[in-house]
Amino acid sequence: MKKKKSGEVRYAKYGYIFSLPFVIAYLLFQLYPICYTIFIGFTDLQGAAPKPVHILDNPFQNFQQVLSAPTFQGALKNTVLIWLVNFVPQILLALLLTAWFTDRRWNIKGQGIYKVLLYMPNIITAATIAILFNAMFSYPTSPANDILLSLGVIKEAKNFLISKGITRGIVAFIQFWMWYGYTMLILISGVLGINPEIFDAAEVDGASKVQIFFQITLPNIKTILLFTLVTSLIGGLNMFDIPKLFNLGGPDNATTTTSVFIYNQAFSGSFMYNRAAAASMIMFVIIMICSAVLFYLLREKDGDGYGTAEVKALKKAKKGGAR
Repeated sequence: MKKKKSGEVRYAKYGYIFSLPFVIAYLLFQLYPICYTIFIGFTDLQGAAPKPVHILDNPFQNFQQVLSAPTFQGALKNTVLIWLVNFVPQILLALLLTAWFTDRRWNIKGQGIYKVLLYMPNIITAATIAILFNAMFSYPTSPANDILLSLGVIKEAKNFLISKGITRGIVAFIQFWMWYGYTMLILISGVLGINPEIFDAAEVDGASKVQIFFQITLPNIKTILLFTLVTSLIGGLNMFDIPKLFNLGGPDNATTTTSVFIYNQAFSGSFMYNRAAAASMIMFVIIMICSAVLFYLLREKDGDGYGTAEVKALKKAKKGGAR
């Protein structure tokens, strides 16, 4: 057994000391609330006044009531619809901008300025953006009404915020506008990590820009795409701030997402904490299942280790260039 030398300083303990604030904060403000939420999902905890909490005779009663509630079903449909409407164009535009910024043949000048401008909506607070767009489409006077009236598109002011389709579209557009720049930067970072020699070889073999992008770039950023899909899925299914602040989930619950539903159950007069907790756990399970499916579909198959995808893509590019 080795003995500690006299005068020797052990620094390992300082790592534990410096990590203590994070561990304590995590235990108090994340792990404990999660465990407590799971617990009250099986109880009868309701009401603003404190009272004894009991586990239900049927522990899954809250889950059954939430799943059968039309408001939750509608909120889940709204959440999925708004996420799809904003994410599909978001990822397509991000891929297009990624191809544009990373194409060495074009050698775009001032890329940094463009990237900052495209990313800027992401750093603005959601509350600010929600209030801004609410004012832009308010009734009877708003910039949207003024522009459409001046162009003769409409004859009188229109109340956009009472239309379900328009309101959903605005919320989806806000989400798209806020996050496409972030997605673009993530994809650009993935493309910049690809070995440049692969692109050089493809260009020498006569591969076109389209062939290089689809047969070399995309296969080699599969992991980055997986990260983007999963994080967007988690954020989209937990969407709360924009739908809540823009139009309070209206009109007629058209923009009420599952997170807004959970908030309303717990804090909007009903104080049904047990049902809110059950809905939270249901969404957790849904997100876990969807994430697992994405991981399975985009998993690295046998023989697809680092470099293998590049070689396969290069062979495809060569074949395409030789035609």
